[in-house]
Amino acid sequence: MKAKDLIARYEAYCPQELSLEGDISGLQIGSLDKLVNRVMVTLDVRETTVAEAIEKGVDLIITKHAPIFRPLKELTLTPQNKIYIDLIKHDIAVYVSHTNIDIVPDGLNDWFCDRLGIKFTKPLRLTKDSYGIGRIGDVPRQTFSEFAVKIKNVFHLDSVRLVSYGQESKIIRRVAICGGSGDDFYKDALVKGADVYVTGDIYYHTAQEMITNGLLAIDPGHHIEVLFIEKIVEKLNEWKKEMFWSVDIIASQAQTNPFSHL
Repeated sequence: MKAKDLIARYEAYCPQELSLEGDISGLQIGSLDKLVNRVMVTLDVRETTVAEAIEKGVDLIITKHAPIFRPLKELTLTPQNKIYIDLIKHDIAVYVSHTNIDIVPDGLNDWFCDRLGIKFTKPLRLTKDSYGIGRIGDVPRQTFSEFAVKIKNVFHLDSVRLVSYGQESKIIRRVAICGGSGDDFYKDALVKGADVYVTGDIYYHTAQEMITNGLLAIDPGHHIEVLFIEKIVEKLNEWKKEMFWSVDIIASQAQTNPFSHL
């Protein structure tokens, strides 16, 4: 089948138009007007991902994070540029689904809520056409530390960062969440009555502001978005069965999380 036919079904579920203004989504490397026999889903496209794709004979990569975040000034053989050069050399197309998969119903933030038992959810911040990024909803009455431990266990983390000033025993009921780097939306969580805000990459001074304004927070890291791989592989396999696609769908096994903790 052609890559564009598979992507057409993906975009019927998760349109590019839902993306935040200025975001990168859609085809970034290669062509969708090519035959594909094997598709790989990944969170990131790094040197480990590219080596895996070449070894496994992948024709199309679907990724959440775009490999090219900033305009290129040259395509000389630097370590970073080698990622792009190897993809082009081996005719591997790269399709990006970034904030649109965060916003779409039955997308990444809804999957987080399902895993964490956050119920009766609504968008954290409206974007357009009644869609929104992030989610806010209710959890059973529990302490802040109990919920933090749940996050750690659900996402198989070695640690989580707490923004709490020692308030670990505080009872929480209402939780806001936004995958990735979402500390820009913490004021939305406050306005909508969240006791706790869960997001990655919380900035030091923003964390202090959260405490001052009475909001607790949990930073589980950016990499919990790796759930994208499992869920998109699941959806692609459902569509493969429904539409009789003759294509292999595989999940990337490459390690792309740059962080570990002692």
